[in-house]
Amino acid sequence: MKTEYPFDGKKYEKSSQCQREWGTKLAEELNLKGNETILDLGCGNGAITKELAERVPQGRVVGVDSSPSMLEAAKAHKTENMELKLLDITEMAFEAEFDVVFSNAALHWMLDHEKLLKKIYSALKQRGFLRAQFGGAGNVSNFIEVVRGVMELPAYVPYFKDFRWPWYMPKPEEYGALLSHTEFRNYKVWKENKDRYFPDEESMIRMVEEAGLVPFIAVLPEDVKRPFRDAVVEGLVGRTKKRDGTYFETFRRINVYAEK
Repeated sequence: MKTEYPFDGKKYEKSSQCQREWGTKLAEELNLKGNETILDLGCGNGAITKELAERVPQGRVVGVDSSPSMLEAAKAHKTENMELKLLDITEMAFEAEFDVVFSNAALHWMLDHEKLLKKIYSALKQRGFLRAQFGGAGNVSNFIEVVRGVMELPAYVPYFKDFRWPWYMPKPEEYGALLSHTEFRNYKVWKENKDRYFPDEESMIRMVEEAGLVPFIAVLPEDVKRPFRDAVVEGLVGRTKKRDGTYFETFRRINVYAEK
């Protein structure tokens, strides 16, 4: 079942500083020669896709995302050797086309990773590799605790009766087991702690509104969206505020490297 969430690409760009930092670091670690073809899965607003394209001046980068708004924002970053495709990742059908499949802070939105890994394997050329980082077990634990609590309030329970949890956030050993049943070789899976202190309430709220809250708000009628949002924000601010005025959230990441 395909699920689309109403992200706002322009707003996301203003609230995704931590994702940008992670993506830049990930791109730097690829050790590229400059002529590779790269597939960027869940390219979002295209900022990291552009960084990848600049690292392969004799190559090309294809960024795919299922959000029209994200891809519209990505057009502002487009380079000559960069292509953008509106595409559900689990429905892609590339065959031996890419040297590298790259993904930054996106694959936890994909629920069927068994299918996803088969698609990625098919997309890679022989000796190509996958390098991805995404949310793992323990990620955004404060937000999840708060939003689950608000969902269980009598006023909101009816709206979430058939709600499907939007993320797959595994433990490293769980993902390693998943890879062991694929054709990938020389694979590694490791966890990384990216916990973050936000400098003020506004930056914490902006991060939540333009990412975490989107799937939950999407299922609510218009007159319920704002009260639900306010209840989550109030709970999260209270839970994460520290004595020094900063706001703390856990960001636990899964890192994956695998070769074809």
